[in-house]
Amino acid sequence: MHSGRTPDEETLTLWYELGRLYSGVGGGGYRATKLGFTLVCVAGALVLLSAPLFGTAWAGPFAPAIPVAAGLLSGGGLFFWERTRVRRRGNVLRRALAERGFDADRPSREGLGAYYDAQLVLLRSEYEYLRLLGKPRARKTARLFEESFGFTPEDPFETGPLNVAPDTEGMRLLRERWERRLVMRKELGMEPPALGLKEDLTYRVFPREMTVPVELATRSAYLTISRELLLERYGKDLQREAGLMPEALRRRVERDLREYAALSRRPARRS
Repeated sequence: MHSGRTPDEETLTLWYELGRLYSGVGGGGYRATKLGFTLVCVAGALVLLSAPLFGTAWAGPFAPAIPVAAGLLSGGGLFFWERTRVRRRGNVLRRALAERGFDADRPSREGLGAYYDAQLVLLRSEYEYLRLLGKPRARKTARLFEESFGFTPEDPFETGPLNVAPDTEGMRLLRERWERRLVMRKELGMEPPALGLKEDLTYRVFPREMTVPVELATRSAYLTISRELLLERYGKDLQREAGLMPEALRRRVERDLREYAALSRRPARRS
């Protein structure tokens, strides 16, 4: 990470706990769906098995609705319980960050010190991908990235293939460039847009602690974007096209594909 504006350890811990909390919301929805589906199957089986023993009069015309109701109540109950837990814990973390002078809705307001290089590479790759889509909604989200992280279309950053890697001199210069733009916006009285659970579930915009699993997932995510752009620009037969590229570009292509294959454990070319 860039050490110049890194928050203290206690503040970093709060940011990373908030990021973990938001990360768990997606898993909570999956768990609720899984529980609801399981209860539908179990309740349906019990209703069918009860017919030879008790007949069908006890359930009457409501027999088909019993499994559905059981699934909705169990899955919905778990979902709302987890959302309530997230909201309560999130409010505690927000108050703790506010006491330290940070705005929990604007994680980059005081700089990018809480962000690891790998996450910034992913965010900048997502920004470039959104710009290339060109759709109105994508352009709107791209502006959110510009205002939140200081990105610009003129950044010396490329993906498909990537021209920078985390923890390098090139990445340090990019980070400083983004930091300067955020400072300029702040001096002009321009606040970053508020970010929340919705944006984090879609783009992982809140700081994440780079544990080994998180870092592997982050690197895999930005290499997936880079690979998709490679395929779009050069076609499916990247090995043949690589032979026609300038040497520096060819090395970057091979590096991206090699690392992508290692992380995904599948061939780097489409079948």
